[in-house]
Amino acid sequence: MCLAIPMRVVEVRGDEGTVELGGVRHTVGLQLLEGVRPGEYVIVHAGFAIQRLDEKDAEKTLALIRSMETMR
Repeated sequence: MCLAIPMRVVEVRGDEGTVELGGVRHTVGLQLLEGVRPGEYVIVHAGFAIQRLDEKDAEKTLALIRSMETMR
């Protein structure tokens, strides 16, 4: 099973960017999306940003993921 996670873009450097979730930062490829800007949310899968996501939808998805963590 694969899982793609919404993450907030904090920095863009050409075709790479830094994204953050819960204080953890990762470098991801931005080759699949044009014009990504800091502050946007993207869905990250296998080290690449694959889709933009508006902030409201990103927060809803992240809240759902957090609720699943408490079910353990």
